[in-house]
Amino acid sequence: MTDIAEFDLANAGARVEGHGSAAWIAEARELMKLAGPLIVTQVAQMAIGVTDTVMLARYSSEALAGAVLGNTLFYFCWILGSGPMAAVSPMIAHVLGADPKDEKNVRMIARMGFWSLAMISLPLLVFLMFAHALLLMLGQSEALATAATTFLTPLSVGLPFSLGFQLLRNYSTALSRPNASLIVMGFAVAFNAVADYGLIFGHFGLPRLGLMGSGIASASSYTFSFLTMLLVVRLTPRLHRYRIFRDFADYDWSKLREIYVLGLPIGLTMLFEATLFFASNFIMGHFGLETLAAHTVSLNIPSVTFMVPLGIAMAATVRVGLAAGAGDREAVMRAGWSAIAIAAAFMTLCAVVLAIYPYQIASLILPPTPANHGALLLAVTFLHVAAAFQLFDGVQVTAALSLRGLKDARAPMWIAGASYWLAGFPTCILLGFGLGMRGFGIWIGLAFGLFVAAILLCARFWYLARIR
Repeated sequence: MTDIAEFDLANAGARVEGHGSAAWIAEARELMKLAGPLIVTQVAQMAIGVTDTVMLARYSSEALAGAVLGNTLFYFCWILGSGPMAAVSPMIAHVLGADPKDEKNVRMIARMGFWSLAMISLPLLVFLMFAHALLLMLGQSEALATAATTFLTPLSVGLPFSLGFQLLRNYSTALSRPNASLIVMGFAVAFNAVADYGLIFGHFGLPRLGLMGSGIASASSYTFSFLTMLLVVRLTPRLHRYRIFRDFADYDWSKLREIYVLGLPIGLTMLFEATLFFASNFIMGHFGLETLAAHTVSLNIPSVTFMVPLGIAMAATVRVGLAAGAGDREAVMRAGWSAIAIAAAFMTLCAVVLAIYPYQIASLILPPTPANHGALLLAVTFLHVAAAFQLFDGVQVTAALSLRGLKDARAPMWIAGASYWLAGFPTCILLGFGLGMRGFGIWIGLAFGLFVAAILLCARFWYLARIR
């Protein structure tokens, strides 16, 4: 066959048509043009959390513990709310894949996204109002529940704004303008650092509010991110041309319904994986503080490397969606498998580095002092397992978000539930407690859950891409 690679530059992104090696290379290039800013944005979002942790750790260990607990409840609600926001990206990509000039439907999808944001934020905020009672029911001490609530009460105000930023970010990504959210997140990192420093410690003439100050700073940074993103959308011709707030009272029930039908399973899919790792934190506590410290350090490292395949996967949602909207089955296959292959290659490189230098990497987080010697040795063991599951982790997220580009959300939800809670969690318990492997067994269980998810999600994408 002759190598052919044509581009439709009128589209939101350059949709690659044709076949042969040139088309695969062109697709990989378009994918990475979109993925690059998304990866940096993900890392920047992590930087905000790291800033909070570092500053609260310097304030007091009690404040840090309260923030960790409060953030756990906040993140639970954020995941549920972010599902409908994530649905906006594949829906717009499908529309533009079918007709690059369809401004009306793009505008309506974005508008219904904001409607869904308003609808889902209220019950989530009500849930967070009962955080103190909920934490006591879960067996937390009165002091820790009070500390978490002190942090969470102001932080919860930022939830709708955080979700609103995600909505606008997915809107701009679907239009192949990922730099918009990257610019905003860069400013947000600086804003959050200054606000944290001022409100936690009482600098710049601000009151010394400690834990509450951190919650206010984080909520303020979410509000800042949303408002700044609105401004960037207004000032970017490609994003403003759809005028997403024009005739805002007009509605389309079918699109609103699709946002929830697609978005709620997306949220539950993310929740299944997140809760498994949350549960591992509680399980590790049974094996002592040293094991828990090693576990916490070891989880932070693959969390950083995971940002790269996550950014690639987010780009894959758009690339697959454009091809699916155009009805181009070959382009769907090319977009999805290119993303999976690139993510797999990067994570394989990370696995090699983790396998060779686990002690040196762990020492970057946990100082190699005599008091930390036992925790570092355990961290080395855990990082060897992390090296083994790097490939599975990168493949599963890329396959899952490629399926999202096909508007396939329910099957990945069930696959995630089965992989993490019917395969991964029982393996954790069996190896960690039943066979006495303790923390090492827990990590093998986590790796097994990711392995099962990667295999099943890839099989699902292969099946759907063939029949589209």
